[in-house]
Amino acid sequence: MARKAFKERLREIRMSDYDAEMYEKFSGNVRKQVKAMRIILDALQAKGKERQWLKHQMTGELDDMKLIEGLTGEKNIYKRRAEQEPEPGTPQQKPKRIRICVDVSGSMYRFNGLDQRLERSVEAACMVMESFDGYKEKFKYEIWGHSGDGYDIQLVAYDKPPTNNKERLEVLKTMHAHAQFCMSGDHTLEATRHAIKEIKKDEADEYFVVMLSDANLERYGIRPMLLNEALTADEEVNAFVIFIGSIGDQADRLKKQLASGRSFVCLDTKNIPQIMQQIFTSSLLK
Repeated sequence: MARKAFKERLREIRMSDYDAEMYEKFSGNVRKQVKAMRIILDALQAKGKERQWLKHQMTGELDDMKLIEGLTGEKNIYKRRAEQEPEPGTPQQKPKRIRICVDVSGSMYRFNGLDQRLERSVEAACMVMESFDGYKEKFKYEIWGHSGDGYDIQLVAYDKPPTNNKERLEVLKTMHAHAQFCMSGDHTLEATRHAIKEIKKDEADEYFVVMLSDANLERYGIRPMLLNEALTADEEVNAFVIFIGSIGDQADRLKKQLASGRSFVCLDTKNIPQIMQQIFTSSLLK
């Protein structure tokens, strides 16, 4: 019965058995990580400040509820509007916005046989899409790619996240094909700057930008100082980079030259949920 239902579902979304097996290869590798991520997402609370009335103030508008106190000489009889941190458990008024920028450069494909960096990046994208499925009121996410071809290769839009395995597989296939056939070059720096600027065009409870990179920046003359400046350019945007590939100690050397807590080295997909938890909870320490 389960097999019959599965076949029927494949017909509904026009997905072949071959495509289903291909998707299962990626999805199966991150199933535990998706469960861990969804637990993290469930636990996240509202962060955005709301304008509320602050009472018992010495200046502001007269509080009608404090008229008697005013007659007796009380001075804290005013109220005024101000931004206030939400109480724990307060429902989000706006969604959190998250932009994931995946590295689909030629080096991802070229060195995939060395350390499976492209496979890891594709699995990370699969994990993101599955993890955020069903959370559209609480989270708005999008996935963009960056490579030698450019810094703004759209893979998943805020308003059109993939809703089934076929649509998610198309994103994964596009990532793989782009890395295989794109021009040589690196736009990590431009992608970071663009993402941080664009994500704030719509109001949100919080803003997160997560860059995935294979740390192959030195070859293209990209200085760590410039990447660090880009990541910290806007204090309202929580921006981070995850080095998902490395030749030798490339990634570790880069990490040491970036602001503390802004970069991570991840050479195993199973560690991504833990890194994402650190990224999400880091904003609580601001």
